Amino acid sequence: MNKLDTREFASRQLLDEALANSVAERLRDAVAQNGHAVLVVSGGSTPLNFFKLLSAIPLAWRKVTVLLADERWVPPEHSDSNEKRVRENLLVGPAAAASFQSLKTDHANASEAANSVDLVLAALGRFDLVILGMGNDGHTASLFPGATALPEGLDMASGRHCVAVDPPAAPHQRLSMTLPRLLDSERIFIHITGADKKRTLDVAREQNDPLQLPIAAVLHQQRTPVTLYYAR
Repeated sequence: MNKLDTREFASRQLLDEALANSVAERLRDAVAQNGHAVLVVSGGSTPLNFFKLLSAIPLAWRKVTVLLADERWVPPEHSDSNEKRVRENLLVGPAAAASFQSLKTDHANASEAANSVDLVLAALGRFDLVILGMGNDGHTASLFPGATALPEGLDMASGRHCVAVDPPAAPHQRLSMTLPRLLDSERIFIHITGADKKRTLDVAREQNDPLQLPIAAVLHQQRTPVTLYYAR
C-alpha cells in the first residue's frame, strides 16, 4: 500500500477545526503570493460543519474564488443543490465577501452545459486547493463507478475540464470536473469520516483500480500532493 500523508483526529469536530485552519492558512499564502486564491470544495453533508468553521475565519475573502468540484443538475434553490449548501454554510459571515463561480447554467441538462462550463473552468487557471470527499462506493466529485462518462472523466489526455455524468445509483444528472482538472491544483485534501469510508479508501490504495473505485486515481497519481483528513 502506497504511503499517504494522513491526519487522523479523535473526533469529527477536531477534524473540522484543523481542516478549516489548514485551508485558511493555504488561502492566506496564495493571496499573499499571487494576489488571489481559488478554492474548490465538495458537496454532500460531510463538509457542512467544516464550511461553517471556515466561514468565520478572517482573511482576505474578497480575493478568494470558491467553486464546486461537481454539481447536481437541479436549480440552485433545490434542497439537493451543492451550491445551495455552499451558499448557506460557507459563503456567510466574513466568507460572504468571496466570489462564487457556479457550475449550474440555464441549460436543460448537464450534457448541453458541459462545453460552456469547460471554457469557464479553463479560464480559472491552476487551483490553489481542492477539497474532495468520497462516497462509500469510492466515487469522488461525481466520478462514479459504472457511469458511462467515467473513462472520459479519468482520461488525463481528454483535454476536458468537466463531463456530464448520469450516476448509476444516485439521483440527478451531474456535472463533474475531470481528473486532470482536479489535479491541476497546488494541493488536494481528501476529507472523509467514518470507518466504512476509511475501509473503502484503503482498498482503493491497495488495488489501484480507478474504474472500480475512482478515488484510486487521485491516490495513485504523482502530479499533486494529497493529504487525507480523517476521523471516525
